[in-house]
Amino acid sequence: MIGTSHRPTTTSQPPLTLSEDVAEALRAGRPVVALESTIITHGMPYPDNMAMARQVEQDCRDHKVVPATIAVLDGAILVGMSPDQLTALAKASAPMKLSRADLGFAVAMGRTGGTTVSATMICAALTGIAVFATGGIGGVHRGGEASMDVSADLEELCRTTVTVVCAGAKAILDLPRTLEYLETRGVPVVGFGTDRLPAFWSRESPWRVPLRLDSPEEIARLMAARQALGLGGGVLVTNPIPAADEIPYDRMALLVEQALADAREAGIEGKAVTPFLLSRLLTLSDGASLTANIALVRNNVQLAARIATAIAA
Repeated sequence: MIGTSHRPTTTSQPPLTLSEDVAEALRAGRPVVALESTIITHGMPYPDNMAMARQVEQDCRDHKVVPATIAVLDGAILVGMSPDQLTALAKASAPMKLSRADLGFAVAMGRTGGTTVSATMICAALTGIAVFATGGIGGVHRGGEASMDVSADLEELCRTTVTVVCAGAKAILDLPRTLEYLETRGVPVVGFGTDRLPAFWSRESPWRVPLRLDSPEEIARLMAARQALGLGGGVLVTNPIPAADEIPYDRMALLVEQALADAREAGIEGKAVTPFLLSRLLTLSDGASLTANIALVRNNVQLAARIATAIAA
């Protein structure tokens, strides 16, 4: 039985604090899934973010897998969080959005923040967690060929050996350029049961995925083969949102274009773009984007749990 204690176990190098559940599971070789926290700090309003955090952790436990939600609270990197810590993060005032560039700063300055895909991958790899579930990855932004606005998530996938389960890249991005970037840098992009790239809120986009696998056991074998060959870097598993919860691609594309136009008119730039667009899409879709977001995250967590179980077996 998976325990529920959260008495912290602190490591001296690197500066990470593991919950007792996570530490014990890693020592025993039991399955663990890493969970990011920007969905808590920047992806949803309170109390929806708190409910989501608790639900995805329970989804892991329902699959007999230990959840390891990763975040920074007052300069401490937490790998596995207590209910009180989750609540504090969900209610935090002006938390940082932490990528590779910001993680060390937040630790040094005692700041609080949610970890993006890149920062979560770093912390997962440091603790030996092989599988990480998120909503959607960042990518090449539209106009990125001129602005050079490319998410740190992509470079992290090139360098850090963690398998990331997502619903594809967010549809607000330049999807074909994102695929091209990953192909150029040697990142395997796997469609789980699909030949088409999922587009976050939509089950598929017009673009094909390079690879297809149809079971968690096949994904675990791919991971083992890459390790045996000494191939560094991550594996990106793209998992379509459940059909009942999706917003069709053609409809979503129109809403994204309107949200992008609104962002340009408001002068939104840099890291503020994605939170603005997600908030705007919530309004434009009459709340459907939030419902879809919750469904796809839970779907990804459940698949990640199955992959982690296959690895442990």
